[in-house]
Amino acid sequence: MMRKVAAIVMLMLSLAALGSDTLRLAPLGGDTLSMPKPKKAGWLKRLIDSFSDQDTLYVEPQHYNWALMGQAIVTYDYYRLSTSGDKGQSISFSPQTDIRFGPYFGWRWVFLGLTVDLRNLNIFNKRPKFELDASIYSARFGADVFFRRTVNDYKIRNVNMGPHINTDPLNGVDFDGLEVSITGVNLYYIFNYRHFSYPAAFAQSSCQKISCGSWMAGLGYLTNHIDFDYRRLEALAKERLGQTVQLDSSFNFGSVKYRDVSASVGYAYNWVFARNWLLCSSLSLALAYKKSYSENESEKAEGFSFNNFNIDGIGRFGLVWNNTKWYAGASAIVRAYNYHKSRFATNNIFGDFNIYFGLNFGPRGPYKKKR
Repeated sequence: MMRKVAAIVMLMLSLAALGSDTLRLAPLGGDTLSMPKPKKAGWLKRLIDSFSDQDTLYVEPQHYNWALMGQAIVTYDYYRLSTSGDKGQSISFSPQTDIRFGPYFGWRWVFLGLTVDLRNLNIFNKRPKFELDASIYSARFGADVFFRRTVNDYKIRNVNMGPHINTDPLNGVDFDGLEVSITGVNLYYIFNYRHFSYPAAFAQSSCQKISCGSWMAGLGYLTNHIDFDYRRLEALAKERLGQTVQLDSSFNFGSVKYRDVSASVGYAYNWVFARNWLLCSSLSLALAYKKSYSENESEKAEGFSFNNFNIDGIGRFGLVWNNTKWYAGASAIVRAYNYHKSRFATNNIFGDFNIYFGLNFGPRGPYKKKR
């Protein structure tokens, strides 16, 4: 009986000591015994684990460590340069639609892909046309990093040189006086990350089991470098129109760079309309602060610079079939960047439409025995 009482007392003392760093037990007739309390996981491990913390009733976790897929990408790129004032001129460019191919490789949250337009692949070209994309997708946050360069591959889509000037003969004409490179990064945070899975739609990792949506917030940074040969455009206009056309002085820049820092808010929704199927749609609007500078040849000694706030936008859309191992689908990402000033404005819309097929492999610990 005394042994049972002693055991109960020891248990009560142990429970009372749970709030302290060390459990001190005093057995009958013996010295105090100190037992270290099990240590909690470090803050870094807890933080990393929280990236994948999701409600399995809504989201099926990733079963594998690695992912490999092939994809075909159709790109769209549109630039519009315009001025205001007496002349009110505008010029719109877009390249021929590209169809690019390339592999994507992923490890858990990190995905890296390289695609090349085979029609423009030239090993002797020091500045080939290509795009590089890298992404990080976790349950809680994501990041997109992209770099793209379009070299002398634009066509004139629409021109307005002022009243009483018919510019129809310029429409659809190849223009080799425009070169554009864009480098950017977008970071975003998913508020309802335990129930909503962005990776299910765009990383083909976890699987959304019940339809759900979430608000998002993000930050972005982008640099846009434009080389524009306005003299080439004037010569082309004279050749095609049979008359001399003078461009607004605001177009007389040889090179211009834009830096764009933005804060965005948006909403995304995953619709699970059948087993293993998902349709996702998201839209984010960003308040962007832009700073640009150029070497305006007509004002080369002084140059010009301007700061401004504008509204940009990013839309993402995805259709996915995924049974956790094999997956296939299509997705589209469309970005719109705008700048407006009293004398000069630019609008840029570019996007990718992807068709892909791939597999996940290398089962993670909890799922090894199930394979």
